Amino acid sequence: MSWIKRLGLLLATGLLIATPLLAAAAAPKAGKQPPVPLLWKVTGAQGSELYLLGSFHLLKADDYPLSSDVDRAFAGAQRLLFELSPEEMNSPELATQMMQAALRRDGRQLKDDLDPATWRQLEAWGAANNMPVDRLAGLKPWFVGLTVSIAQMTRQGLDPKSGLDRHLMERAAQANKPTAGLESAASQISMLDSMSNDEQRQLLREALEQVEKGDEQSRQLHDAWRRGDDVMLWRDMAAQMKREYPGLYQRINVERNDAWLPSLKQWLQPGRGNTLVVVGALHLLGSDGVVEKLRAQGYKVERICSACKR
Repeated sequence: MSWIKRLGLLLATGLLIATPLLAAAAAPKAGKQPPVPLLWKVTGAQGSELYLLGSFHLLKADDYPLSSDVDRAFAGAQRLLFELSPEEMNSPELATQMMQAALRRDGRQLKDDLDPATWRQLEAWGAANNMPVDRLAGLKPWFVGLTVSIAQMTRQGLDPKSGLDRHLMERAAQANKPTAGLESAASQISMLDSMSNDEQRQLLREALEQVEKGDEQSRQLHDAWRRGDDVMLWRDMAAQMKREYPGLYQRINVERNDAWLPSLKQWLQPGRGNTLVVVGALHLLGSDGVVEKLRAQGYKVERICSACKR
């Protein structure tokens, strides 16, 4: 699995919708079973529970409705927490912020950073997607790489506008439930923009290589999320990234998880009621995930999954 896809699926939908090539979601298919949720309940002090729900940031219209487990967690929640607040996600300034970070100011062009083979691949991709490369010349490789990868995923019907985060933000607004973000858009953009030149070039090269290989890997990951297969998602999306790109994995996953923990623990203090937390699924998985970090600090944590085999 290319680490560009792992990166794209780790990020919040607010950043994904800022990229320029996004397609409409697929039409619903009748009779499809609801996805098996990646949902855990954390029991805090008296009167406080935290529900951790693993999101897939790009989904299809036929991934809805959600399971009854998620519906019950939503109904019982006094508030919802997301990676980004709905206010930032829906802000017209978000795309501008990301584009400002993506613009080059060093006097160089994108082509100057790339080897001839990668540049030819990008030209071919641009021609096939009605995206002349001269429109990309003044942008940084990390932004172009995300654009290429996310455009590929949307072509198979995966759409950030149908992502679980956005869906539950809309439901929370309709139900007048308070919402908040665990981090800011500025911090996410800074994380991307602070990649080394080598990491940025690698990101773009792998994105273009994945276009040539087709969509099978994305389909497999989407199917694993629908099955609630936390083992496969960890193995194929996180463990390999941790092994091959430890520094990037530390910044993108571990450091963010650690930064969220104090806020999450505040909602586990006495009398805080129920809180539903919706973050990218990988932030919940493995020994570095929020689930195990809270369990290690003495909280009772259990998987909530009425459809799972016991």
